[in-house]
Amino acid sequence: MFTGIVEGRRRVVQAERHSGGLSLRLDLEDLADQVAIGDSVAVAGCCLTAEALEGPVATFHLMDESLGLTTFESVSPGDHLNVERSLRVGDQLGGHFVSGHVDGLGTVAAIDVLHEGQTDLTVELSDALSRLVIPKGSIAIDGVSLTLSGIHGASVTVSLIPHTLEVTTLGMLSVSDLVHLEMDMIGKWVRRLLDDG
Repeated sequence: MFTGIVEGRRRVVQAERHSGGLSLRLDLEDLADQVAIGDSVAVAGCCLTAEALEGPVATFHLMDESLGLTTFESVSPGDHLNVERSLRVGDQLGGHFVSGHVDGLGTVAAIDVLHEGQTDLTVELSDALSRLVIPKGSIAIDGVSLTLSGIHGASVTVSLIPHTLEVTTLGMLSVSDLVHLEMDMIGKWVRRLLDDG
């Protein structure tokens, strides 16, 4: 379980495709001190298990199913990814409940700098994912907990403050980039109950 409060961007050391998945090595820097083998880490919003540690560099394995829902196959050494260690009992919950299970991909449709303190990011969703959004609801984009500031059919807009742009990869996005999306957990349960009802 995570909160979507990203602890920083970290550099990809290696991304190696092999039969059955992909091996991803990430330099966790200072965050490695509190990560042990077997721990869950949200990497770009995707819950991954640390399989090996060499100093600050952690190795994660992604299966084909995960690769089909994410952009990890296109990651290269030198790229940066958002990182958040798992929530521990007693930790402050500053964002919203994020499972690290990516629901799908969205496409960046627009990046509008309204003024020095606000940048609006608009993302196109699939029809299935757009059914899970509500005004002022929560969404995780590449693992970042955000509040929807606008819904326009199958597109949503979030408003980003300078701090978010500085410490996450959202400040590095361009129009047409793909992003990982995790819809609000409570909203998914409500939709499931309504669909089954």
